[in-house]
Amino acid sequence: MQPQMSHQAMGYDRTSTMFSPDGRLLQVEYAKKTVKQGTSAIGVVCKDGVVLVADKRIVEKLIVPESVEKVFQVDDHIAATASGILSDGRVLIERSQVLAQQHKVTYDSPIDVQSIVKDICNIKQQFTQYGGARPFGVSVLFAGVDGPEDEAEPKLFLTDPTGIFFEFKATAIGEGETEIKEILDSEYRENINVEDGIKLALKAIKKVLGKDFDISRIDGAFIKNDEKKFNKLTQDKLSKYK
Repeated sequence: MQPQMSHQAMGYDRTSTMFSPDGRLLQVEYAKKTVKQGTSAIGVVCKDGVVLVADKRIVEKLIVPESVEKVFQVDDHIAATASGILSDGRVLIERSQVLAQQHKVTYDSPIDVQSIVKDICNIKQQFTQYGGARPFGVSVLFAGVDGPEDEAEPKLFLTDPTGIFFEFKATAIGEGETEIKEILDSEYRENINVEDGIKLALKAIKKVLGKDFDISRIDGAFIKNDEKKFNKLTQDKLSKYK
């Protein structure tokens, strides 16, 4: 009997609170596989800001493209996008929006990106050890600008279904993740500006989607260091970059 079959026969994959004999949490591994089946999302840190671009994967012609949202505003200076089970992502992003507002009301100052990320990852981690609950089947990219205007610093974090997080200069999640990262590895430069960051992200998604690429299925946003303001990329804006 194959190891994976024996795990299933013993029930190690039926709960996130039970380790398999070789030290794995199979429910968590399934959650990570779910992320790879989700739509592509890319984050790019630029010298003058940060960019998020994502594929909305509109599969029905009668859906209004503008009604499908993949890039969300967390606060004036923070944006987020997700890949995997988007309903899971929406819940976590709405939680991050509440955290940002609570911080602003309590301390009269905007929250920093990493504080949001840590809290969301704490929630994710808790759901890997609760009986009767499954892990969040979603990875979330948080992007924002921290610090005062003269010291503004763009940030990009990836949160994993396990509850761990990493800071990146540029990264991707979802389908085609490997191919997109290869493009980012070869073409990303630290002195890239926001406009070139958008072009690079669109180029990567276009290569992965191939003939299925359509600008109407792309969602995006950017935040510049000098403004620290969430700017949605409209279809008109995206069209000039494709």
